[in-house]
Parts: sequence; structure tokens; C-alpha cells
Amino acid sequence: MTLSRRDFVRLVAGTGAVAAMGQLGRTSAMAAPSGTYRAMVGIFLFGGNDGWNMVIPTDARHAAYLAARGSVGIKAPALTPLTNAAYALHPSMAALRPLWDEGSLALVLNAGTLFAPLTKATYQSRPDLRPTNLMSHADEQAHWQGLRARDVSIDGFMGRMTDRMAASSTPSMISLAGSNLATIGRTSSALVLPSTGTLGRTGYSAGGSAANQAKNAGVDAFASGSAYGAMTDATARDVAGAYGQAITANTIISATGALDGYFVNPTTGAALTSDVARQLMRVARMIAARSTLGHDRQTFMVSQGGFDNHSGQVGGGNNDGGTHANLLGELAMALAAFHRAMQSLGMAENVTAFTMSDFGRTFKGNAQNGTDHAWGSNHLVVGGNVAPGGIFGAYPDPVIGGANDVSNEGRFVPAVAQEEYIGAIARWHGVSDADMPYVFPNWSNWSTGGRGPLGLFRA
Repeated sequence: MTLSRRDFVRLVAGTGAVAAMGQLGRTSAMAAPSGTYRAMVGIFLFGGNDGWNMVIPTDARHAAYLAARGSVGIKAPALTPLTNAAYALHPSMAALRPLWDEGSLALVLNAGTLFAPLTKATYQSRPDLRPTNLMSHADEQAHWQGLRARDVSIDGFMGRMTDRMAASSTPSMISLAGSNLATIGRTSSALVLPSTGTLGRTGYSAGGSAANQAKNAGVDAFASGSAYGAMTDATARDVAGAYGQAITANTIISATGALDGYFVNPTTGAALTSDVARQLMRVARMIAARSTLGHDRQTFMVSQGGFDNHSGQVGGGNNDGGTHANLLGELAMALAAFHRAMQSLGMAENVTAFTMSDFGRTFKGNAQNGTDHAWGSNHLVVGGNVAPGGIFGAYPDPVIGGANDVSNEGRFVPAVAQEEYIGAIARWHGVSDADMPYVFPNWSNWSTGGRGPLGLFRA
């Protein structure tokens, strides 16, 4: 098989500095118009976040919630209530309550991977309509990022968005979460940035020992490989360009400034040091540099790990402590800080952050004060353009073995498909109706019969 230069570069995308720096090569000499600029920031909660303890009903359903959750249920006095809503956030997420009060936080209830609309009855009678390998970490992560619930994905929704938007705008796609499926396109690849430190030739310092100098000389020689054929020339030019562009990226991501003042604990004033906060700080810096880079569309991938809490998820007298509380506290403070930073730039209405995760957890707690793999879950959307007080989807019947539970542990059939959830953000971001089937391969199942993108944003 003969490979074109484009085919070869796509084959090696994601393998190192060449792919990592590619997006900075797509900049424009002209600054991006601020009125047309949009950024979407996907935050993947790896391991399967327990969304049922992130968003909790406070009306009559709370008694049923406590009865069903057992060892992991959180009592009402500890919750973070949301004004004029029948829901509360986890006690550790108080940093997000001001965002709710100002209309910059929306809730998406019981969203998850779906191939076609399902009920408990059709789930049981039509296995051909179920997503494949449900409740497997690797498969469900791929389903969320690739949006092919019954097929293998070789590219992801962020990559496909960037493929199509390149014809009408100057987009960039940036991952602070390493190489991942979501940011692989058919013609696009992501700029992969570290959450700490800078980009460079790891272990290849410019000076120092003779061995280091020899390594650098070898890389430099390889980057001048036009005499060795088209394939070597293609790689060499990308290597040379990547290291040159690293200087630009490093200047942006390592610069300190006024934005850093927003990434602090609202109670103590101490700097936020969690990895998700560091990632979002660097996203903020890249957004602040949008005009310099010439990008009018930026797509970011951020991550937080540690959510596979089969034991020790909760702790304390009200079950308001434990591993999960620490994770959600870090997430809430990082999201609130990021939103305040966007407000300081005058860009809050132009930026939307949203959560994703492998799957939800069982509604019924286990004997180790933890939860097990399940299906549907709750999610958060943050941005200045979201519908104020927006609550989308439908909270499931909390009865174990009830109308929405496909097991006897509280594994709920999702009420909202990823296409309806992420599709709303993609449209806001600028994906045209004509391109929705390309970005969302299963779009035809979610754009008819009264289904479609959620009304997440202001009209």
C-alpha cells in the first residue's frame, strides 16, 4: 500500500512532539474576532463518576434516595442546596453554588451511552440495541469519546468536529489529558500539552554531557532529512516545525499572570494544586492567547482520574467525606475558578465546560462503602451562555429493581443520549446541521421522533 504524506502524518499522530505541536501550525496572521469566538472544554472523569451523589434530589424523592443508596447515601442537612430547584449538589461542591445562582450552571440528569432509545423492557428484549460491552471501562470510555455505541471507533467527536470546522473557521484542538480517542480526527490531530512543565526534548538538554549533545545532533540531522526521500522529508519537516512551535506553546502555558489569582481556594485563599485545576489554568491561558494564535474555535480535553470507587467512596457521619468528596471538591473549585477567569477575560459567554465519564455507579451502595459499575449518570455544564436554572433529562425512578433499573443494584437506563447532550454543545460551538451526521455517526437515531439536542443554551 502506498502512503501519502497526509496518511503517514495521521498514522503517527499522537505519538510525540510532531503530533503534539501540529495545531499551532494552523494559526492565522489575523486575530480571531472576539464576537465569533467559541471554546468547548470537555472534562472526562475517568473511572466512572457517581453522579447520583453529585446531583441529589431534595424533595420527597430524597427519602427514596436514602433508602436505595444505603451505605453511600448523603443526608439532607449536609447537602449544597440549589436555589429554586428540587436538587442539591454534593456537600463538597459548594464552590459551584454561586454559579448556579448567577445562571452559569446547568444540570443534565441521567445521560449515558445509547445506540437507540431504550426502556427497561426493550433493553431486556432487544440485546441488539444495547451498547456493546456495557459497564466496561475501556469500552464505555471509547463510546463516550468516539460516539459509536455498537461499533469500534478509530476517531473521536472532537477530532471530527475540527475536521469539518477547518473549512469555515480557524480551529485548534488541544488536550491536557494526554493522547485520547476524542481528539483523533480523520484529518486533524490535537496539540497535547502537559499539565505541568513545558514541551521539549525530554532527556535531551541543549548543553551538558557529550552524550546529550550527540543526541541533539542526531535529532537535528533527522530534521534535515529531505535528501532521504519523501517519507523522511515529511517527518523531518514536522519534527523541525514542532520544536520551533514548542517555544510559542511554552511561553503561553508557563506564563504567570492575573488569571492565576482566580485559581485559589475560596475559603483559604491558597493556590489550587489539583491536577484538574492545573489543566484548567492552562486552558485559561490558551484561551487568553486566542487572538495571538488566531483561533476563533478552540476545543479542549481535560481529565480527572480516581472515580472507580468500589470501596471507601464515602466517610463521615453524614457520608459527606471520603474519596469521592475529595475528588468532587477539587472539581468544583477548579470549575468555579476557571469560570471566574473567563469572566475576567470577558469570555464567559463564549466558553462552555462540561463533564463526561465512563458510566455512572450503582444506586445501591456495596458492603465496602463504595459503588460498582453502572450506566446512566448526572453531569454538569458551566458557561455564561447556558440556560439559567437549566435542568435537563429525567431523574430515574430511584427504586432498586424499579422501572428504570435493568438490574437489582440500581443500573439505570439513560434518559438522555450522548448525542443529545454533546450534540447541543457541538451546535453551540458552531457545527452545522449538515455536519452533525459526520461528527455524530449515530445522529439519525437521535434527530427524529421528537429527540434531538437539549436546550442547554439561551435562545
